[in-house]
Amino acid sequence: QVQLVESGGGLMQAGGSLRLSCLATGRTFSNYVMGWFRQTPGREREFVAGMSWRGLTDYADSVKGRFTISRDDAKNTVTLQMNSLKPEDTAVYSCTTAGPYDTNNYYVPRRVYEYDYWGQGTQVTVSS
Repeated sequence: QVQLVESGGGLMQAGGSLRLSCLATGRTFSNYVMGWFRQTPGREREFVAGMSWRGLTDYADSVKGRFTISRDDAKNTVTLQMNSLKPEDTAVYSCTTAGPYDTNNYYVPRRVYEYDYWGQGTQVTVSS
């Protein structure tokens, strides 16, 4: 059974940094895209960042230049380094997977329905 468990959320002042981690178990994630979404009450889940198995990354415009996604397939983990945090980054952050794709895939999906398994999420709160 595939499980995704996030950690690293918390409260931070604007301008600070947080590092989110996600441990994925239940299968190997070669040829899968790993991604992060976020959601605030009353709003739909929003794509934040994604990374293909080949290392291609994609970011939402709102986080580009501040957030960095990385993955360690040997440890089945995906990390989201968040710098220069803003109050509007406050949300529940969830990691997710999509695929499998061909070995040479360079596509990173951005839509919720393209992803299959989801973690429970971790709360990130940024104070002004």
